[in-house]
Amino acid sequence: MEVSRHFIRLGQRRVHYRRCGNGPALLMVHQSPRSSAEYEPLMRTWGTHFTCIAPDTPGFGQSDPLPDPDASIDDFADALAELIDALGIGPVAAYGFHSGGIILVTALKRHPDKFRALAVGGYAIWTAEEMALFGEHYLPPFLPSAYGEHLTWLWNRMLEQSWFFPWFDVRSEARLSVAHADVARVNAAVMEMLDAGNAYRAGYGAVLRAPRDIPLVDAVTPPVLITAYDGDPLQAHIDRLGGMPKGWEARKVATPAEHQAASLAFLLPHAAGDAPPLVEAADGGFVRIETPSFTGLLHWRGQRGGPLHLVAPGSEADLTSTLGVAGKWLDLPGQGLADPWPGDPPTEWAAWQAVIEAAATALDATQVVLPTLPAGDPDRLFPDLTPDRFGSNLASAWAIVRARHLFDPWYEVGPATARAFTPDEVDPAALALEHRALLRATAARAYLTALRSSQGED
Repeated sequence: MEVSRHFIRLGQRRVHYRRCGNGPALLMVHQSPRSSAEYEPLMRTWGTHFTCIAPDTPGFGQSDPLPDPDASIDDFADALAELIDALGIGPVAAYGFHSGGIILVTALKRHPDKFRALAVGGYAIWTAEEMALFGEHYLPPFLPSAYGEHLTWLWNRMLEQSWFFPWFDVRSEARLSVAHADVARVNAAVMEMLDAGNAYRAGYGAVLRAPRDIPLVDAVTPPVLITAYDGDPLQAHIDRLGGMPKGWEARKVATPAEHQAASLAFLLPHAAGDAPPLVEAADGGFVRIETPSFTGLLHWRGQRGGPLHLVAPGSEADLTSTLGVAGKWLDLPGQGLADPWPGDPPTEWAAWQAVIEAAATALDATQVVLPTLPAGDPDRLFPDLTPDRFGSNLASAWAIVRARHLFDPWYEVGPATARAFTPDEVDPAALALEHRALLRATAARAYLTALRSSQGED
């Protein structure tokens, strides 16, 4: 089942969301510091029953942060209510996991008219001692450093969060039964932290500081189900919930599958209405392309019509769309936020040209503007950056984006290849954006090879 992606504007702030399925709307709120991407498999399953709508919460994924860096959980709840209104889906049934559940319960208390029912996976009730411990250690600043030292911390922090809870409590007593070293899972979490940057502290901090006051037993609210499975560190918190209002229930289950089944069974009778109309911004989004070699979503920024600018190999539309150039910028497959090619990216221009022509038609482009190409050997300009068990690809990519401001090509270091640069070019904050783009550009080498062949170069 297809998952589509969209942007909507709430004032000056862009919100990114995923959508899948048919039938009544189901709002799905992810945990921190993740994004709506974590729900794609579940959306494809539950999409047979609902129109699943999963936004990236403010500051995570591709959603802009709230303007106040000290925003409270009430601010995040109000932002969610504003999104419900903008999408025209209220009152709505909703599902949230961990911190996503905290945001939803807060939103339900502040805006009960926006919801039909909530299903929550794990609801934290911290003790005063736990709150003090988390406040001191759980959310350290995440700022890029000149030589990429922050990336070593990031990889190991995201790896070991399934080994210990809290992640920094490296003691036998804090070990978890769900420990893993799944490179794909760790890398997905790492990339989402790179998206959030230091803004993760605002969204995650608001959740950790949120009061855990379940409505009083005589309160009248939409119904809520809270479940937690074996191995979830929040399962023990089921016993801390105390009395709850009529229509609220909390129970322990054995497995993640049982948690999802119980949540689905609870939500089904509460969801209502037809599939909501699609609402999206006019200045960027995703376009679905079908060619003999590629079927998927391409990301674009700018305005429909006018010229279509192709981003350079290893770059992305989010880095170039602010340059004030008329038209729009496009991420091709395996670049930026676009879907990857199925299998190995093609080096023949025909496959790329077919995708470009289809995108130009879909976006009403008047012409296609090719990028300026870097000089050098494609294999050396864009080496394999596939994640490994130790996250060494992160450090390699950082070294590349730093060196390419100092030498051209970056891998030939000496007086003859030195290039003029300004200190701003190697500012860690600027390098962090290029670093993320390079890690996403899994097809950069093939794209460069194909572009050169289209221009008669070897």
